[in-house]
Amino acid sequence: MLNQYIPVLFMIVAAAGTATGMIILTTLLGPKKEFSDKMEPFECGVSPVSDPASRFSLSFYVIAMLFIVFDIEAVFLFPWAVIYTKLGVFGLVEMMVFVLVLVVGLAYVWKKGALEWE
Repeated sequence: MLNQYIPVLFMIVAAAGTATGMIILTTLLGPKKEFSDKMEPFECGVSPVSDPASRFSLSFYVIAMLFIVFDIEAVFLFPWAVIYTKLGVFGLVEMMVFVLVLVVGLAYVWKKGALEWE
């Protein structure tokens, strides 16, 4: 029974060998010149304008968490939309309650000013 896994094991060993070989070859054969411009981090070919270790404001994290919460909640709408005809009126009412809870949550967050970017 384990004989059928031999090709899979061979592919794993071949992939690991290829990756290891490439790393070793680039280390041995690659150029070794280091200078300040080369060692400086860059983003899209542009030199950085601020310190990368600087802190983000708290509102950035709050908006990111709210996006994740509302985005994940919106994902629950897709399975409902696929089978809503099978669920009938009960499924429609349950989804309207779900959407109402989301709207109330969004209105609360909006009223508290958590979506304002300063």
